[in-house]
Amino acid sequence: MEDDFDMPPAEGLDEEMDMPEVSSGMKVGEEKEIGKEGLKKKLVKEGEGWDTPDNGDEVQVHYTGTLLDGSKFDSSRDRGEPFTFTLGQGQVIKGWDVGIKTMKKGENAVFTIPAALAYGESGSPPTIPPNATLQFDIELLSWVSVKDICKDGGIFKKIVKEGDKWESPKDLDEVFVKYEARLEDGTLVSKSDGVEFTVQNGHFCPALVKAVKTMKKGEKVTLLVKPQYAFGDKGKPAAGDEGAVPPNASLNITLELISWKTVSSITDDKRVMKKILKDGEGYEKPNEGAVVKLKLIGKLQDGTVFAKKGHSEGEELFEFKTDEEQVIEGLDRAVITMKKGEVALLTIAPEYAFGSVESKQDLAVVPSNSTIFYEVELISFEKEKESWDMKDTQEKIEAATKKKEEGNALFKVGKYTRATKRYEKAGKYIEYDNSFTDDEKKQSKALKITCNLNNAACKLKLKDYKQAEKLCTKVLELESRNVKALYRRAQAYINMADLELAEFDIKKALEIDPDNRDLKVEYKNMKEKVKEYNKKDAKFYGNMFAKMNKTNQNGPSPMSIDSKA
Repeated sequence: MEDDFDMPPAEGLDEEMDMPEVSSGMKVGEEKEIGKEGLKKKLVKEGEGWDTPDNGDEVQVHYTGTLLDGSKFDSSRDRGEPFTFTLGQGQVIKGWDVGIKTMKKGENAVFTIPAALAYGESGSPPTIPPNATLQFDIELLSWVSVKDICKDGGIFKKIVKEGDKWESPKDLDEVFVKYEARLEDGTLVSKSDGVEFTVQNGHFCPALVKAVKTMKKGEKVTLLVKPQYAFGDKGKPAAGDEGAVPPNASLNITLELISWKTVSSITDDKRVMKKILKDGEGYEKPNEGAVVKLKLIGKLQDGTVFAKKGHSEGEELFEFKTDEEQVIEGLDRAVITMKKGEVALLTIAPEYAFGSVESKQDLAVVPSNSTIFYEVELISFEKEKESWDMKDTQEKIEAATKKKEEGNALFKVGKYTRATKRYEKAGKYIEYDNSFTDDEKKQSKALKITCNLNNAACKLKLKDYKQAEKLCTKVLELESRNVKALYRRAQAYINMADLELAEFDIKKALEIDPDNRDLKVEYKNMKEKVKEYNKKDAKFYGNMFAKMNKTNQNGPSPMSIDSKA
């Protein structure tokens, strides 16, 4: 716009409008009202995609402004130069700030803007009269996204070059960036043509971490950084190649995210960590029971190589079956998170490696309590069949039976966590049996009962009483007079202190099998628990009443009396 007509915001309109979204399905020629203050939009030409600009974005438009009688008072088209401004910052009239937020790139629309959202009672002499309703023919050419990434005005991010895909780095990831930081007067204070750091550890100033977590691979941005995300009221002295940052100084930073290595925790306790050195293909990953083939190099913390498999020419790849204890637990659990072709560095703590004993490996001895490192490349894998891969119903029953037997073997040697996985896998094979014959349905029902009962026994051993109760309930839904299910559910209830429910199950089981010795022992245990809880209750209430009596013996506290009563 002309220098003497920079479209100042109308006075007294700082508050946000109550503005519903304009339907993305507007048709050319259709007119709709935006909000409740009389702003109207008529679509002239549809835009591209679905994205629209937001407050803080730098938008570029062409426009023509007219009065309702058609008198033109301004036009960027006549000047042959687009108009650029920051949306939602009061740099233009309110009707523009609100209306342009509903537009897509390339869209052309005519906005009818009432005086209250334009220049109000005073107008803008000499071209715009008082209380004038205006019409603007606006084409949204483009915009540059500017985001207040901390929502407190501390860091404004402007995207200079869009990145790839949709992922952004997380706290554990290692990022590789280029950056340049300057004071507001242009003085260079820090620069790097390539530096790698862990996101959660940060680098240079807090703003880099905040910004990089919002960026995509290859993205380049400029940051306007306020002191609280730079070096605050203390500033930063010059050091080495880096210049000084005065107290309470803002910074202008150019930042480019070149790449990053995804780092994730394989175990909940973060004792097995995986850093991806090279991304794999597609989305498929090995499942438990899959046969995997890989290249592997094992090292100690001092760099000593203790294992190297599949790397020499003509050497067979290292092969094993997952979840069969054929390798250390850390490697076993990490491999099923990998994709074909992925290369990863694993850091494995002793309890998931060779533990507290010395272990002789192919190329060196691994000392006791050693943290070890594996560089692994997953070459190929063959997944164990899932239920949906099996078309034949008899195949599903046979697979379920095999998993049940594997679970039983693991239970007998005290490996309850691994056993429970087998029982759950068995259940999945026969979960949907609508297509089974009557005889197959009988087999399926018997397997479901056995697997759920055995799984409940595992959960009791693992002290997962809630899951044990749920599994027993599943059995009782299939067979309401199953004594084992009632007995194990009662055990779960006792451990969850639901003694009334436990007593109900034990009594019901004794009605079915009155001579069952285990039930009688459990009933006795439950009665002891009831006595124990009753004693605790008696002690609790006894103490409470004793305190109340002591208070009463000291006499009541005096009451204030209203002399006017």
